[in-house]
Amino acid sequence: MRVLLADDQAQVRSALWLLLEQEPGFQLVGEAADATGLLLAAAEKAPDLVLLDWELPGLPVAQLVRLLQYERPLLKIIAMSSRPEVAQLALKAGVHAFLSKSESPERVLSIIRANV
Repeated sequence: MRVLLADDQAQVRSALWLLLEQEPGFQLVGEAADATGLLLAAAEKAPDLVLLDWELPGLPVAQLVRLLQYERPLLKIIAMSSRPEVAQLALKAGVHAFLSKSESPERVLSIIRANV
């Protein structure tokens, strides 16, 4: 599973990178800090999964989800936010799952594995 991390906070990307690089079956292919970087990285790196910060700057995230799905119809997208109240909005926009940034590492892995 080729994974691309998209979050404007370097600490979040770093924590996810450290968590996932130790997990069998995951290959981290890149990271992005904004919508433009994500679209370029998705086109270049051909990920199977994007972990997407729901507050990623650059474009409305619902529009970004549509663009990603148009370009890569089989791409799995898991939205992340520190605001759990946006979960339903993210799911309505077409992401496969939602993950709160306050989840434990074990729960993060569980949510990712259940949706890939």
